[in-house]
Order: sequence, then C-alpha cells, then structure tokens
Amino acid sequence: MGRPLQGLLLFAVCALHVGGLDFQPGSQALTQSVSMRHSGVKERAAQIVKRSLPSWLTASHNHRIRRRIAEQSDSCKQHRGFQSKLTDNTHSFKFDDLSGSVSLAWVGDGTGVILTLTTFQVPFFMLRFGQSKLYRSENYGKSFEDVTSLINNTFILTEFGIAIGPENSGKVILTAEVSGGDGYRIFVSSDFGKTFVHLDLPFNPLMQISYSPENSNVLAVLSSKNELWLSEDFGRSWKKIHNMVCLFKWATKNTIFFTATKNGSCSDRGMFELKRTTDLGKTIKIVASKIFSFGLGGRFLFASIMTGKGTLRMIHVSTDQGETWNMAQLPPVGHEQFYSILAANDDMVFMHVDEPGDTGFGTIYVSDDRGTVYSKSLEHHLYTTTGGDTDFTNVTSLRGVFITSVLAEDNSLQSVVSFDQGGEWVPLRKPVNTECDATAKDPGQCTLHIHAAYSIAMKLKVPMLPLTEPNAVGLILAHGSVGDAISVVKSDVYVSDDGGYTWMKALTGPHHYAVLDSGGLLVAVEDSGEPINKIKFSTDEGQCWSVYIFTKDPISFTGLASEPGARSMNVSIWGYRDSLISQYWVSFTIDFRELLTRDCDDNDYVQWLAHSDDISDPNDGCMLGYKEKFLRLRKDSVCWNGRDYVVDTQPTPCQCTLDDFLCDFGYSRKENSSECVEQPDLQGKVLEFCLHGKEEQLQTSGYRKIPGDKCVGGEMPQRKEIDLSKRCVSDLVAPELQTNSHSSKSVAIVLAVIVVMLLSVTAGVIFLRKYVCGGRFLVHRYSVLQQHIEDNAADGMDEPLDNSHTPNGKIEFHDDSDEDLLE
Repeated sequence: MGRPLQGLLLFAVCALHVGGLDFQPGSQALTQSVSMRHSGVKERAAQIVKRSLPSWLTASHNHRIRRRIAEQSDSCKQHRGFQSKLTDNTHSFKFDDLSGSVSLAWVGDGTGVILTLTTFQVPFFMLRFGQSKLYRSENYGKSFEDVTSLINNTFILTEFGIAIGPENSGKVILTAEVSGGDGYRIFVSSDFGKTFVHLDLPFNPLMQISYSPENSNVLAVLSSKNELWLSEDFGRSWKKIHNMVCLFKWATKNTIFFTATKNGSCSDRGMFELKRTTDLGKTIKIVASKIFSFGLGGRFLFASIMTGKGTLRMIHVSTDQGETWNMAQLPPVGHEQFYSILAANDDMVFMHVDEPGDTGFGTIYVSDDRGTVYSKSLEHHLYTTTGGDTDFTNVTSLRGVFITSVLAEDNSLQSVVSFDQGGEWVPLRKPVNTECDATAKDPGQCTLHIHAAYSIAMKLKVPMLPLTEPNAVGLILAHGSVGDAISVVKSDVYVSDDGGYTWMKALTGPHHYAVLDSGGLLVAVEDSGEPINKIKFSTDEGQCWSVYIFTKDPISFTGLASEPGARSMNVSIWGYRDSLISQYWVSFTIDFRELLTRDCDDNDYVQWLAHSDDISDPNDGCMLGYKEKFLRLRKDSVCWNGRDYVVDTQPTPCQCTLDDFLCDFGYSRKENSSECVEQPDLQGKVLEFCLHGKEEQLQTSGYRKIPGDKCVGGEMPQRKEIDLSKRCVSDLVAPELQTNSHSSKSVAIVLAVIVVMLLSVTAGVIFLRKYVCGGRFLVHRYSVLQQHIEDNAADGMDEPLDNSHTPNGKIEFHDDSDEDLLE
C-alpha cells in the first residue's frame, strides 16, 4: 500500500482545567527531569560494539560547509514581505463548546476533508454522561461546519475514535453507546462524511472496528465477550466467526489470522491456538498451537511458541501463511523477557531480543531473506521492560538508515546510526554549528544524541519524536543534544539533509514541527509552556527560519496538525482560550501556497547522490548493491513542489564486494575487517541445519548476500545448500494441528503419522537440536555484523540458548515484559 492517506490526531484537556497535550502519536505532555539514567539497569554494562569509523565519516566537513554557506543568504532574502501574504491566508475558527477533547481525522488524500469530534464527558458513579459534537471541513481546516445533526446528537465514544477507511474509499465509522447502556450503534459514511447512516450492532465492541486493507466494505472487530465478528456489507449485517478470540490481524487477500483460547481466558498466554481463515470465516484452519503471541511483518508470519521447558518460548516463521514453519535461529526468552519486531519488509526483519533480568536492553538481530537465520546487529540496545520504550527509528527518507539508542558502560544513553540496514552502527557526527556540552570529557570530541520515545517516557521536555517523510528525500528533524551522552539539561532541534550523515542545529529549544510540500517547507512552533502567537517556517531545509505572528492574542497551544503524507501547503495550529467566564477551542489554519508563488521548474532541482559526500566520485555512494541519484530541490529555490511531485531516482547497480555480504552460518568478522573467518569451534566440521522441514548441509566460503542487496558481478563468494533428504521436524509447532478445524479425523491421522516419523529420526533430531536447532553453542554460529564481541558479552554463551524469535511489521511498543510485540 502507498503512503498514508489519512491521519488521526487527538487533543485532550481535563474537564475542570484546560491543559494541552501533544497529539503526536506515542508522545505525552512532558516535564523536565534531572537525570537520564535508566532505573533498574544492572551495574554491568558494556561498550557500544562497532567497527572503527569509515574515513569519510571522520574526514573534513568542508564540502558540506561550503554548500550550506553558499545557499543560505539567498533563501533568507526571498522571505521578505511574507507577513502580509500569510495574514491574508490565515483562517481562524472558534469551536463554541466546552469539550474536554478534540479528535481530528483526515478523510482521503488531497480531498481537504477533515472530521473533528469534540467530546465532553463526566463520570457519575457507575455511569458516564457526556456529549459529542461533529464538525466537518472541506478546505483543510480553514472553516468548519457543525454537522452534529448527522449523528443525531449521539454521544460518540472517544476511545473508539474515528475509523477511516483505507486509501481514498471515503469510508468513515463512528461508534456510539446507545442511551441508557442498551447496546451500541455505529454511524457509517461512504461519501467522506457528507452523510451518515446509523446501524445497531448485535454485540458490544471491545475495540475500534477495522477495515480489510483490500476491501473497505469488509469489517472485523472483537466484542466485549471476545467474539470475532465480521461484516461484508460495511456494517449493515454481521456474522459471528469464532468464540473466545484474543487477538486478530488482517493479512493479504482478505485473510485473517487470530488466536483462540480453549479455556475461555485470554490471560492464559502460551496455550492459544493460531487459526486462519481465507474466505471470511466460511472455513477455519488451525495453523499452530501453544501460541504465546503472533505477528505479521512483510511476507513473514511469526509465532511465539512455548517450548515446554518451563516458561521458555521460541519464534517460528512461516512464509506461506502458516502452512509450514521453520524455527528462527534465535535465543529463547523466559517469562521476564520479550521479542519485538522493530521493522520488517519482504526482504528481512529487525528483531529485538530482550536480555534476562531487568536490564532495560537487549540485542538487535537481522534476518536473512527467509526470516530464519539471524545475525547479531547491535548489542545493548535500549528497550525498557516497564514502559516498553525504544528509540528505534526507521529513517524513511533514505533507504537503509536506522537510528536508535544503546546503554553504554556508564549506564548513559548514546545514539547510534546504521546506514546499511543494520550492517554496522556508528555514532552520529557532531553538528558543524554546535559546541560539545558538559557531558563531553573532551570539549573538542563529541557526538550528536537523539531524543526519542524513551526521553518522552521519562517526561523530558521533548514534544515530538524524530520526523522523516519518504517524499522528503534525506530529510530528518529531531530533538537532540551534543556531548558524550543524551543530556537532560536542554534539547534543541537538529536537521539532517542527507539521511543522518551530517547534521546542523536548526532551532534552539524544544519545538513542534511538520514537513510540508515534500520537504520544500518546514514549519515549527516553540514549546515554551507559555501561550503562543508565532510560527516559524523555513524553505531551505532548516537553515534560515522566518517568524510569522498569526494572531495578536496568544493561545494556549495544544498541537500542530498537517495532512499526512507531507504534500499539503496547509498547517493548523490548535489551542484554546481561557478566561474567567469562558473557555473554548480555537484553530488557526495557515495556507503557505501564496508564499511559494512560483511552481518549481527543472532549474530548481539539482542532482544528489545518496550515501555519498562527492557525486563526482565514481566509486562512492554504493549502498546495498546500488547507487541512487535523486533530483532534489535547491536550497535557495523558493518554489512549490506541488501535490503531484514524485521523487525522481536513478538507481545504478554496483559491482559486488565483501561489504555486500553477511558472514554465513558458522562464520564471523574480525574487528576492522570485511573478511569473514570460520569460528574456531566449528573448523573442520560439517555444518547442518534445519530449514523447510529438512536437514540440509551447508557448503560455504563464509558469506551470504545481504537481503535486498542488488549488486551484480564483482566478488561473488560461493554458497550452496545440499538437501540431505532428512526430516527435521520442530516439536513445538504441532504439525498435527495444521489441518482444517472442522476435520477431527484428519487430525488423528496426522498425529499417528507424525509419531511414527518422529520415532524414526530420533537420533538425527537429537544431533540437530544439540548443534543447530537449539543447542548450547548456537549463539556462536550467529553471523556477527557487530564485527567483534565484547569480553563480557560471551559470559552467557555457555548457558543453553535454544533458538527462536518473533517480530511485528512496524515499530511497536509493548505494555509489559510478558508480551511479545508481534503486531
């Protein structure tokens, strides 16, 4: 699916005192604290494991400095006269109600339609009383119409929000509780919220109703009795698919996966059955048992399976929708640990495996293209067990770039970045226009550290997560500090225009920010805690900022709202005014289109080579097997990219080198070297492992290609897998359950066959389990992208570590340490 076509934002205030909360997903209102140390972290901590910095990363900044200085003055001058232009294109709207919260949702892409739901409710003993108002805009929030009559003045439940259909379907669902607690009803619209029809539900919903990603008329939801209900006609009729369902997820082709419990309790994790329906509930098939949790990521289906050895569980992976499973070659986790899919696509998976105990960190592993063999990518990766907070950030504006935080040996937090999809991690370079702060031991040597989810959870004054957009190539906005570790004293806004290689300080102090016009325009509002009446904007990727006064009377600021996708030219500033006799919501929508009066032409763009500091170097810029040249807007061009702007890229394949390969099963890299060498404990031994239900022998020179790498020719180490035609059956995912749930006879037959098969290969299985599929030496066989293992990292290698893991297709935060994040 393409970029997001709709968004949902939430502003909230209490009933008695109106106070703003940042509405950025995953963030909270923040207060400054004194320390950034992680509570409960063990005294034992290790260094950041990494190769030495590449020469270009420690080289002079001259090229970047010349580029910035040459263009800065021109773009600043072209902002002259903006005050009158923007004043004529600033629109305010007053919401005449006393609601405690406001929810916003964009309906469609480029339609300009916004639905705003205001809610006021007061609990009274076991009941709650409240009112809702619905407003609709067709011009990106410049004006609103009160359309509460369309929902019969019914109280809409804030916790279920506004459910927007996929793509440009125009579908909208609002969920309401019928007066007197007599059931629930939904209000549905198929015309972008112009009209609504109310439909009574035959159940009480437990969550927001979800759409099939491929057919917006098909809906699914869990009831308060944990029943899975399905509608094929946009909510007009419903059928119950299954009882005692704990979790469900949509997959491709209208497929639904869900976990069901036999004993009626969804708290009995580890005893669930994973089921699948491909025909909207007509037939249901059990694909695995002893499920703790499951998730989808890219083309992979993951299941966290109980091993039967106490509380240990392991990850199994399927690439054929659960028909067959392979054990992921990863360590197991206990009841106090968890797995988390940090990112996944059709090529590979980033998986976090929590360390035992209340450490607050774990290890990131990256998978091969089958999702089964994993390599260590980053140790001591910050991921708290209490709040489920991680700073892992996928930089969507440049291929292969990820930023996260690690726990250093002194328990401080430090930021690291990978430019090659987890191959190696290095510190972020010090911005050229900054000085090292008090955390730096050497005032001349320090690095940039990024504030993300953990800083927000710790109540630091960090109003927003790092921001990147796929159509704003190379652009990153983030709060950070410059020193030897993340500082809590102050956070400023930093900008990178090349995907994280170089940075500059853009704004002093914390701000809310947004990307407009595919990166051609940045806007920001200072988060000072005081009423505001100013907005800052930049047309040169954060080098020069102008300040626009959008109102004479300051407002208490609650949020900055712009249409998802970063293509709009409109931004809304939300807040409220409070006096002795009244308080009310107000929004100011600014249209910057008249500021950028000229459409961009060919002369406004310049060629830029990603992952390179010098476009003229023919050997520079190769990343994951190919170069990418982009046409990017010149910094001194003050013009309009337009909604139809498409990122223009020119990929060129590179010849293969050893850097395009991971170390294979049984091999690892030495420090500061691209060469993979055989691990001493495996020299002279035949490597055999389980894959696709068979035992296979591996013949390798020590390398396997990085998933998604597109290099051709050059250095191509040979790798060959020989099928030994022996079954290697997992004893965790019960194969006997991989049948239609309506056929008990077939289950019995498969059971008998499996018992005979297992008895016939007992000796082989014992060998494989010891040395490959869960043996104590399995950790030694991980390919180590980290390039070397710390001394104290080897302490746990003698403990029995069986392999398994589970991911979730997007960046997720889990609620407690007993839940695997497989969503």
